[in-house]
Amino acid sequence: MEPKIGISKENLGGVAHALNKILADEYVLYTKTRNAHWNVEGPDFHSKHLFFESQYEQLDEIIDSVAERIRSLGHYAPATLKSFLELTHLSEVLHNKNDGTGFIAELLNDHESLIIHLRENINIFANDLKDLGTSDYVTGLMETHEKMAWMLRSHLR
Repeated sequence: MEPKIGISKENLGGVAHALNKILADEYVLYTKTRNAHWNVEGPDFHSKHLFFESQYEQLDEIIDSVAERIRSLGHYAPATLKSFLELTHLSEVLHNKNDGTGFIAELLNDHESLIIHLRENINIFANDLKDLGTSDYVTGLMETHEKMAWMLRSHLR
């Protein structure tokens, strides 16, 4: 059934399409964080292993939340690796050295890129697509990523 929530069918489609891209970014970032968790090496292995685990657990919750937001707007969420790679603006970078600092710098770059992307879309959701709920939701996502980026950045000082 089509949701009757005061947003036109066309705008719901636009919101869902934009959220599909955000979901893809979140999934790629989750996978890269899992990679860091599994493959980090060095004298700080244990602390970084646990740190990356806490980050991918947060991302797992975000992924589910974004997909549910898409579904609540009457659309299907993409759910294949192929679709995520087609939709994401992040890249799958293969890390040459599996040290904590390298993984952290790479993940920080992705979080900051995602923060910028989210920030650019907040007003589009509210003003252009007339969806204040998604605008508010994306603002919360941005704030979560800002905190996650701060945690990553603090390891590099």
